[in-house]
Amino acid sequence: MKALIIEDEILASKHLLKVLEEVGDISVIAILESITQTVDWFGKNQQPEIVFMDVHLADGSVFEIFKHINITCPIVFTTAYDEYALKAFKVNSIDYLLKPIEVSDVQAALKKLKGFSATETMQSDIDNLITSFRKATKYKTHFLIPSKGDKLIPVQTSDLACFYIDTGIVKAYTVEGKTFRFDYTLDELEDLLNPEDFFRANRQYIISRKVIKDIDIWFTNRLSVNLKIIVPEKILISKARISEFKTWFGG
Repeated sequence: MKALIIEDEILASKHLLKVLEEVGDISVIAILESITQTVDWFGKNQQPEIVFMDVHLADGSVFEIFKHINITCPIVFTTAYDEYALKAFKVNSIDYLLKPIEVSDVQAALKKLKGFSATETMQSDIDNLITSFRKATKYKTHFLIPSKGDKLIPVQTSDLACFYIDTGIVKAYTVEGKTFRFDYTLDELEDLLNPEDFFRANRQYIISRKVIKDIDIWFTNRLSVNLKIIVPEKILISKARISEFKTWFGG
């Protein structure tokens, strides 16, 4: 069985390699450390027979990968979350292994995955996983934002209208129109914000539902989202994400 490992911790990937060697009949064809590497790899190679994938990578949440590529092979997620959190992640045909991973864990996962074959079921399970993962995650309710001098300004997440990246700098706009500089990337913020309230419109914007004023149908069947505050550029939703956006906006 050809396996792919997606893991950014060297010790963890070495440990998993050793475990897979003990299990036997598994050939690891590559070890990837980031979302970027993974997307690039799948664009150039055939799907492996199984993927062992860490939930959190250095450049963001592993679920970002599924926005860019379609993985049709079985996936075994690995995580450092405790058993209580793992119970919320259990879905059909996908297993979750708690680190440190043991030989018996992998054997049980492989036994479970032997009966897996339907691509549609796989995609459904991934969607269910993302939903479960987000519901089980504790999202930010407040931020402490550095200001001039030695001050930190407390801001409630509910008071934030959108996040925008400008020449590599992430800025947040409040519902009152104030602007703050944030020391997070948009990918990091996407993991910290409740997806029921915030939506990643494109590579530049994360927007809050409650500040959406109206929506225009734009060129090439895209949507242009207008907020109740003034922002530097148009917020465009691509044709490919319109359905996702409408589902999110409708709650």
